Amino acid sequence: MIQGRNGASDAAGYPPGGPSGDVYEWFQRGVKLLTDGSPAAAAAILERAAQAEPESPSIREALARAQFNSRQYTEAAGSFRLIVEANPTEDYAYYGLGMALWRAGDIEAAQEPLAVAVAMRPLRHYVSALSQVRATLRARQA
Repeated sequence: MIQGRNGASDAAGYPPGGPSGDVYEWFQRGVKLLTDGSPAAAAAILERAAQAEPESPSIREALARAQFNSRQYTEAAGSFRLIVEANPTEDYAYYGLGMALWRAGDIEAAQEPLAVAVAMRPLRHYVSALSQVRATLRARQA
């Protein structure tokens, strides 16, 4: 994060018209927008935060969720993939990656990350998603 006097973020390096405040404030606003049902607006501000702090798992996950909820499935898959690559023990990131791939129409690719999520933590919604993907693939083969 770029720090100015008194610890405040400096706007240097960011295009004019961007959000005011520092990266943490962007993150907080993005999460609030996501919670309040404005995922596209959340994705826009969280993208800015992710550019400033690309290694932040919290920002990256919030961005991926906002992208998914605003139907930016290809972008969400990319964000979830970055989380998986940085921390291969994140079962939710595998689940999110699988769901984003599925919604983007790549059902075959969705199967593996969903299977990994189920193997790591067999939560009901993980298992259900994997079962649906596998059923769709079986139906297509028949």
